[in-house]
Amino acid sequence: MDLSTRIGSLTLKNPLIAASGCFGYGTEYADLVDLSSLGAIAVKGLFLAERDGHPPPRIVETPSGMLNAIGLQGIGVHRYIAEKLPELRRLGATNIINICGSTLDEYVDLARILSDAEGVHALELNISCPNIKEGGITFGCSLHGTFDVVSAVKKVTHLPVIPKLTPNVTDVASIAKAAEEAGADAVSLVNTFLAMAIDVETRRPKLSNVVGGLSGPAIRPIAVRMVYECRRAVKIPVIGMGGIANAVDALEFIIAGATAVQVGTANFVDPFIWSKLTAGIEGYMQRHGVKRIADLVGSIDTSTREKEWVSS
Repeated sequence: MDLSTRIGSLTLKNPLIAASGCFGYGTEYADLVDLSSLGAIAVKGLFLAERDGHPPPRIVETPSGMLNAIGLQGIGVHRYIAEKLPELRRLGATNIINICGSTLDEYVDLARILSDAEGVHALELNISCPNIKEGGITFGCSLHGTFDVVSAVKKVTHLPVIPKLTPNVTDVASIAKAAEEAGADAVSLVNTFLAMAIDVETRRPKLSNVVGGLSGPAIRPIAVRMVYECRRAVKIPVIGMGGIANAVDALEFIIAGATAVQVGTANFVDPFIWSKLTAGIEGYMQRHGVKRIADLVGSIDTSTREKEWVSS
């Protein structure tokens, strides 16, 4: 039974990736999870410099999910390379580094620095960051912003480049297409949905930042739809994520068109989920006589059912 999958030039032993922001830098989970058994780890987002993030409260539980407004707190790229990467290399982890920038130049500088670091296997571009030189417009909310970041990073790195797409757009498939045209090796989606929660007794927002990102099972059907749309729009691999809590959820994304999947919020609920996901996927493949996970990717049968939904 072959669970391996390819993302550009990178081969993963299985399609299961720990999602950025929900698995720390990987080392925090080393006593609980065999990091080498995962397809990869998408590490917590890195800027050039250390970053404090937002003040608390910055996490709120919601029905079937959670809101977070961490504010991309992090140790910065130089401390990551010095303090975290050596241990991850020793543990045999495959490391996809999530990078964040306030300017195009910051993404380029991060890509250059990480491309020279041993143990870095791919770059995931968090293009949900505001571009301070364009009035704070989020890079990934426009076709040209997405194209510009991806093409600039591709010019300075030999590593696979994977822009992480925001769902907070009208047509995510067109954003995926822009990323592909700029040279992306894959796209990952979805990032969190912009949302908020209010304490009705105090009439104050529950998050210090007022709004945050919604993740968890509540968003999964929307995320599956977006993965399906992007799979039909591009030829590069699609990495799916959004509310995966068990093997059936992961398989749903794969059948919709995801070459690999990322698991985030569920890891907080059950840090031992990884072996359960692997066993569940293998059991499904055995029951259905599937020898290669690649044969399930995009295998959805929409014959006689596919119809564009039109709002009444």
